[in-house]
Amino acid sequence: MSIYNSIGKQYSKTRIPDVRIVNQLIDLLNLQKGSIIADIGAGTGGYSLALANQGFFVHAVEPSIVMQKQAVEHLQVKWFTGYAENLPLPDKSVDAVVSILAIHHFTHLEKAFQEMYRVIRDGTIVLLTFDIRFAQKIWLYDYFPFLWEDALRFLPLNEQINLIQNNTKRRVEAIPLLLPHNLSDLFAAAAWRKPELYLQPEVRAGISSFALANQDLVEQGLQLLSADLRSGEWTKKYGDIHNFKEIDLGYRFIRTTLDN
Repeated sequence: MSIYNSIGKQYSKTRIPDVRIVNQLIDLLNLQKGSIIADIGAGTGGYSLALANQGFFVHAVEPSIVMQKQAVEHLQVKWFTGYAENLPLPDKSVDAVVSILAIHHFTHLEKAFQEMYRVIRDGTIVLLTFDIRFAQKIWLYDYFPFLWEDALRFLPLNEQINLIQNNTKRRVEAIPLLLPHNLSDLFAAAAWRKPELYLQPEVRAGISSFALANQDLVEQGLQLLSADLRSGEWTKKYGDIHNFKEIDLGYRFIRTTLDN
């Protein structure tokens, strides 16, 4: 989306692909090395690069030039400027499609899924998405309640699955992504055990729900969080979260496969 031309200028500094997400993605794709994968909403190309480093060829599709310019060049990653709803790729030209935490930015999900179906051959579509209705309501949403409220406006997981099934003629399954406590990809809830990271402007700049929010509300939450961390109040109220090594915060892989 064009919004990333303004908010995505330092995106690659905090949105570093996490090797565990990459490995799970590859397991779900179940492809031979040398296969061609379309990465839709590729951003700065972190996951495209990770897939290329594992022996795949990647067609990275991203509308934001600002994001594309941050990409690390790789001989097996080819960039295309375009939107999910009108992919600049030929019919049946790729072996698989991935989209990592991007579909909530698509303007027309039905058309986007139709386009994924158009460009893929017989392979798998794997999306990483979220439905906050499955999430534990952790401390983050006490300080920044707009994050919870905004996420509730996104399509429920079952509606996402129904849209995909209806537009790709494939069998669909959802697989939970439990978030470890030391993720390198600092998306919205990734720092669930490291509250101090949300005080860093560059971390918030890489999270669209922060960057697009009412900044007065963000500032209110930051002041309260900062004060509670200094006083020890945060640890007193929420410190038990350090007992968890991973947590379900509503993130899900959606995988589509042919019925055979």
